[in-house]
Amino acid sequence: MRVVLDTSAYSHFRANHAAIVDRIATADLVCVPTIVLGELEAAFRLGRRTADNRAKLEAFLQEDFVSVIAVTPDVARRYGELFTELRRAGTPIPVNDIWIAATTIDASAHLLTFDRDFDRISRLDRTVFQ
Repeated sequence: MRVVLDTSAYSHFRANHAAIVDRIATADLVCVPTIVLGELEAAFRLGRRTADNRAKLEAFLQEDFVSVIAVTPDVARRYGELFTELRRAGTPIPVNDIWIAATTIDASAHLLTFDRDFDRISRLDRTVFQ
């Protein structure tokens, strides 16, 4: 199975959350969207262990089973579709979450998250942990 980590899932993975660690261990491929990298960089800069957090992330990204997913024109089109659907339904979610969802859908992957906002996107294959 191909899984995508959002920022909350990566953070819980770093904290050794058992369910996330197990899902990552059984995945064929773990994907990290570039949007998540940006959110993590912002969090690292606001924290006290910037260099340590960056080093741990870089080591994780170097694993053979991990891949970074870039925003492509197809992802941008999916973003536009999702943004419009959510706005018209009166159920908008944060913009970065829409980008993460669009990236996940485009990659035909399964999103791992702790963020209930993703429940508003019915066509998104996801697991929302508590």
